[in-house]
Amino acid sequence: MTVLPGPVRQIGYVVTDLDQAIAGWVALGVGPWFVIRDLPLEARYRGRPCSTTVSLAFSNSGEMQIELIHQQDATPSIFTEFLDSNGPGVHQLAYWTTDFTETMRAVEAAGWPVVWSGGEGYGVRFAYVEPPNAPAAVIEISELTDATAANAIFIHDAAAEWDGNNPVRELNG
Repeated sequence: MTVLPGPVRQIGYVVTDLDQAIAGWVALGVGPWFVIRDLPLEARYRGRPCSTTVSLAFSNSGEMQIELIHQQDATPSIFTEFLDSNGPGVHQLAYWTTDFTETMRAVEAAGWPVVWSGGEGYGVRFAYVEPPNAPAAVIEISELTDATAANAIFIHDAAAEWDGNNPVRELNG
């Protein structure tokens, strides 16, 4: 097995204004956007527990899923670290794996540090790692379960059939 499973499935952007970021993508013809606001997130940031709140938006452009991430507070995290160093922009490339444990074994064997991880209480595990010479700040490894696979198909199909109407669809409002 190579360290990472399959192709890049998602590009993640850290943003400071979720609605403004969505509007920019909609103007480029990308949508609809599925939005989750004020999501409490428990994770481990560089080995320490971290509690923060984020808002997320998802859409597809062709086969590529795009994620927009807006942290709602100033809690030190992988997102505030990126903003402090770079400002808003491309933060991560994500890979989806059906065997999270095996993928993480490969990451450990490669010596890549895990800098952000969690998801056990949310039904989908994730880890952000820092491989050498990566083309993004971090690489996300996300567990592909039946539920997350169905969600990815739903977002993909909505984008493929999108007629420009109803560009923002709130999932928790």
